[in-house]
Amino acid sequence: MSDASFLSLDKLSLAYGKTIAVKELDLDIRKGELLALLGPSGCGKTTTMRAIAGLMTPVSGRITLDGADITRVPANRRNIGLVFQSYALFPHLTVFENVAFGLKLQGIGGDELTRRVDAGLKSVGLTAFSGRKTPDLSGGQQQRVALARSMVMQPKVLMLDEPLSNLDARLRLEMRTELQRMQKETGVTMIFVTHDQVEALALADRIVVMRDGAIEQIGTPEEIYNNPVSSFVADFVGFENLFAIRNGKLVAAGGIELDPAGPLPDAAGLAWRPRAIALGAGPFTGTVRGVSFAGGTREYLLESGFGTVKAEADVSVPGYPLNAEVAFDMPISAAAPLHRFG
Repeated sequence: MSDASFLSLDKLSLAYGKTIAVKELDLDIRKGELLALLGPSGCGKTTTMRAIAGLMTPVSGRITLDGADITRVPANRRNIGLVFQSYALFPHLTVFENVAFGLKLQGIGGDELTRRVDAGLKSVGLTAFSGRKTPDLSGGQQQRVALARSMVMQPKVLMLDEPLSNLDARLRLEMRTELQRMQKETGVTMIFVTHDQVEALALADRIVVMRDGAIEQIGTPEEIYNNPVSSFVADFVGFENLFAIRNGKLVAAGGIELDPAGPLPDAAGLAWRPRAIALGAGPFTGTVRGVSFAGGTREYLLESGFGTVKAEADVSVPGYPLNAEVAFDMPISAAAPLHRFG
């Protein structure tokens, strides 16, 4: 465990039966950090969360929290809060009773119970709803009850499994702000699991991108967004035009080679976001097979001699109709170099 680590996973391997889901994972998480485990279904992020929470036993490796080895410590003695995607609230209990439930199991009652529940409800803005039953609340309010119920237990680590996936777009934005505020005010170490790159980029101090039970890249949101190390990460965070580099040429997904419009860097591949594709002039041509209005931009699907290219242009620029032939460029300077491809 590094000196700066509060929660450490050391060579952690996890399995379902004989199927290895996570293999020899190393990860150090700092105290007070808001960390995202990001990746597609089946990448091992939820499995890793379950192991940290004590809901599954590792095949090998060690989990250390605040200097103590908790690898074999039962879940109810780890002091780790867990907020499920389904919220897991009791519909027959009031908001106050839901938040108080865990405290009562610990034998806390009287003024101390009331004080901690009231403080928890205040922290999520639900003081006025303490007497309501949870089915009478909106999705965002139910999410806040689940957060308050975990926070009143004063956990060392708070873990959230796809915390915003059940909410509509407006509520997701509100809850992102709420989660950030709560985490910064309390200083709790928070880990959340998500497949939504926008959510991870907006919330996290650091992002751990996972693939096939291993860590593909760790970095700040800015590092992950601007400097993906592999084609997998690039594709996951919105670089929709990916080309391998082989023998001084760009190689498209179908294996077609093309001469680049400039010298190539020492990299395994290059990735362009749609907005980095320059339309109207350049060495390449494509046919517009799709165009959609996206507020301040128009998004284009171009059919070229080497495959599909996705481009984006400001709406202030005259648009191209379907089936129009368009010249375009993929400036090397606008591409992200990739260390690993495939």
